[in-house]
Amino acid sequence: MKTLLNHTTEILLLLFLIITFLQSGFDKLRDWNGNVSWLKEHFSETPLKNIVPVMVGIILVTEVIAGVLCLVGTYQLISASDTSFALYGAILSCITLLMLLFGQRVAKDYEGAKTIVVYFIPSVFLVFLLQL
Repeated sequence: MKTLLNHTTEILLLLFLIITFLQSGFDKLRDWNGNVSWLKEHFSETPLKNIVPVMVGIILVTEVIAGVLCLVGTYQLISASDTSFALYGAILSCITLLMLLFGQRVAKDYEGAKTIVVYFIPSVFLVFLLQL
């Protein structure tokens, strides 16, 4: 119980990232064709238009790995006060969000880019907390 109280912020942020990335990854798996189709249109006027399926695959893999690392990290943090996997998950979450931000900026979707920043701020804060 003491671990939960001492690491409440980290655990809540990890749960936030778990929900964010695992849900997004499962959504991409469940509706691969719909996601790729929508993103092909989204990137149709960019140099990235011909590699959309590859980009979606890379994002899918990084989202799922980030979510799983955060899940394992939450367990390790609660059970052993070990933050290593949580930190790896938080860092990969930030990298994934930076990849998404890059795509939104290239597509000139500035509103979408702003939305990603909303996810990036707590992710960076979690990295900061886990490095203390």
